[in-house]
Amino acid sequence: MDDPTPSHADPSAADTGASDAGASDAPLADELTHLNAAGHARMVDVGDKPVTVRTAEARARVVMAPATAARLLSGDLPKGDALPVARIAGIQAAKRTSELIPLCHHLALTTVTIDIEVAAETGHVDVTARVRTADRTGVEMEALTAASVASLTLYDLVKAVQRDVVITDLRVTHKTGGRSGEHRAP
Repeated sequence: MDDPTPSHADPSAADTGASDAGASDAPLADELTHLNAAGHARMVDVGDKPVTVRTAEARARVVMAPATAARLLSGDLPKGDALPVARIAGIQAAKRTSELIPLCHHLALTTVTIDIEVAAETGHVDVTARVRTADRTGVEMEALTAASVASLTLYDLVKAVQRDVVITDLRVTHKTGGRSGEHRAP
């Protein structure tokens, strides 16, 4: 049987953290806060940061044929009315971001909203997720996760009608709070 330990791994370090022995937990560089001095992934300590209100907005676009968008808008799809299902999926995803993205902190979200605008004439479906918390770290990842999962849910629910749907332009469009303050995408 082959040895399952990757050739670059130190077998004595398996599950013990021994490979980080002697390595400072300080970041490798100010720009790489999720790496320690040895270059290994670490969760950033936010315990000393002040609690502030933080918000983030993320958007994604789902592109489909105008006829498919018209069916989405009217709720006339084989799997039923997709819009409320996508909204709930986005909200659930925001709440579970720390389970999906390994180094994200678990945050107490105070609100998550998912808005879905369907332009049947162009086939463009714009998904906007807005997330808010009062905590020590931002909610950009929660907003991005919510927008992406709502978009994926839309894909899942229209694929019986159209398989070449494209999800595009996922990005943070606005954030407030924290050390870096407000940012609005151009």
